[in-house]
Amino acid sequence: MNTGEDTQGLRKIIDFSRLISIFILAIHFYLTCYGAFWHWGLTIDITDRILANLTKISWFNGLLKPKFAALLFLLVSLIGAKGKKDEKVNRQAIVAYLASGLLTYSIAFLVLYLHTGYRVMAGLYIGLTVIGYLLILTGGTRLSRMLKLNLNKDVFNTENETFPQEERLLENEHSINLPTKYKLKGKIRDGWINCVNPYRSILVSGSAGAGKTYFVIRHIIDQHLRKGFSMFLYDFKFDDLTKMALNKLLKYQGNFKVKPKFYVIDLENPKHRCNPIDPQDMTDITDATEASRTIMLGLNKEWLKKSGDFFVESPINFLTAVIWYLRKYQDGKYCTLPHVIELMMTEYDHLFAILETEPEIRVLINPFISAWQQGAKAQLEGQIASAKIGLARLSSPQLYYVLSGNDFTLDINDPKAPKIVCMGNNPQKTETYGAVLSLYVSRLLKLVNKKDKLKCSLIFDEFPTLVATGIVSTISTGRSNLVSCTMGIQSIEQVKKEYGTEFAEIIAGISGNIISGQVTGNSAKKLSETFGKIMQNRESVSINSSDTSISKSTQMESAIPASKIATLSSGEFVGIVADSPNEKISLKMFHGEIQNNHDAIAQEEAAYMPLPDIRKITPMDMQENYNRIKKDVATIVADELKKLEKIEEDKNAKAEKDKKRNIKPSTPRKSTPKRVNKKPLIKKKDQDQTVSL
Repeated sequence: MNTGEDTQGLRKIIDFSRLISIFILAIHFYLTCYGAFWHWGLTIDITDRILANLTKISWFNGLLKPKFAALLFLLVSLIGAKGKKDEKVNRQAIVAYLASGLLTYSIAFLVLYLHTGYRVMAGLYIGLTVIGYLLILTGGTRLSRMLKLNLNKDVFNTENETFPQEERLLENEHSINLPTKYKLKGKIRDGWINCVNPYRSILVSGSAGAGKTYFVIRHIIDQHLRKGFSMFLYDFKFDDLTKMALNKLLKYQGNFKVKPKFYVIDLENPKHRCNPIDPQDMTDITDATEASRTIMLGLNKEWLKKSGDFFVESPINFLTAVIWYLRKYQDGKYCTLPHVIELMMTEYDHLFAILETEPEIRVLINPFISAWQQGAKAQLEGQIASAKIGLARLSSPQLYYVLSGNDFTLDINDPKAPKIVCMGNNPQKTETYGAVLSLYVSRLLKLVNKKDKLKCSLIFDEFPTLVATGIVSTISTGRSNLVSCTMGIQSIEQVKKEYGTEFAEIIAGISGNIISGQVTGNSAKKLSETFGKIMQNRESVSINSSDTSISKSTQMESAIPASKIATLSSGEFVGIVADSPNEKISLKMFHGEIQNNHDAIAQEEAAYMPLPDIRKITPMDMQENYNRIKKDVATIVADELKKLEKIEEDKNAKAEKDKKRNIKPSTPRKSTPKRVNKKPLIKKKDQDQTVSL
């Protein structure tokens, strides 16, 4: 019992035991070195008679027994000793004291065999024995002061933060399965990341070099092509993933019911041509509005955070009007983005007159015509110039060549004509190419998210470099249409910068499968909160002058702290997977290292077939196409101006004829906007200049 009386009694026992030890040792010295004590004058008759009786006890006979008895009582006293705990007490020092003390104490009798005077021998024997005794006493006392804690030695709490993970391979015709190795209570175990339902979207995050592409995206490409998915691949660092997709398709093409065709959209070195605003896919003016918004937001990403602003919506409406006009003109014969760009560069008075002939877009261009009629040229330039300046960056023979052709359509999951479409980008020209590539993505998202289509996989490497606001709708509704969407990002902060906070939070919130490498800051904190908490052991130590207490408890702590996510190695990933109603997964969370066979991958990549030359395009061919588009637009403007001039002449002739007959002229049609100066919309001189153009 740890009471005051018990403590005091224990202290008395310890003192008495130590006193017996010293008493036995003192008698041993007196008996062994009696001649020296007699010579020193330290003997007394009565003491001699008493000690003569004690020698009858076996403990005092010889050299070893009394020393052993004294040592035994000393050890008894040390066992019960409780010194004040000190964290600075060194274990090695204690061992040194005890070892040297026992050695000195044990071999001190050897000096008795020296050929020297008995007084010297007695002094040396007594001195060495006392030194050994004191060393043993010092070491034992320090031993009682040593703080011995059987606490967890895991400095970073790594073992305590481990948890059971899925070790079964759960594979189906849609799944993505990645082998891993993970730690559980100090042991390395084999596990699997089973994305059994990729249609609930896959968000792959990780800073540069974390291994998103090498450890995750390459396996998604491989397994989806092996399982017969049609595919759209956005290859930011063209053409690494594109080359891999081509060779994987050649390897697995026998797994498709209908052999898919392979297409590449490369804006720098044109291979295939595709019209992103194909008139066949634009059924109403809302399609033109969506395309216009995608282009403008792609050219001016800061507009994403200013939705609804007057100077944001105005150029979008103006571009919508131009696109829809070309869609209606001769049933969309000239409905391409290059023709749209060139038509927008037409003079305002001619352009407004032409656009106003289409009834569906009058409401869109009415504010611009009003500003022109009122002489508010500064306001008009503010409304339109941002669109014209941005689109002017796209005016190049290369872009015009790719955007004006129609080698294929973007309905990649058509059961009768499945496609594998790879779209390349150039990190040095993201600001220019981003708008065009975003338009492709926007149109594709709308075409693939339909019923009765093939299962398809949409993979976006470095997704924030695009403007694809329609991705939210695709993720939300694409599951029932077998549309799997994989987005590679560096962090949520990157998405916030490009799209805004609200959009980034939506993307992070609706993604069912999350695979994350090393991220820091709010991204790591958000992921840690998503993963939740697990039960962990906790230990605490309390030290006072008389006692040391250790308490153990369990409490809920973060399964994967933000600091752990911020220090992940390349190839090490954390995350959570989503299951499906018919295939439940109880252990959805994971933290492990994805296993890649590096040698096999290197050999496979060395044997890849390069991208074939689809067609040989010379700069002269692209320049001819560029000039032809300009000529097409000039012809459209000239023809329409002639028609308007003819209408104006017929109207004036009819008015003159009615005047001669004294007939009040009918109310003029509103097809031609009135000018402030009341002059005709189209002058004969302007008409002649346009025709000559």
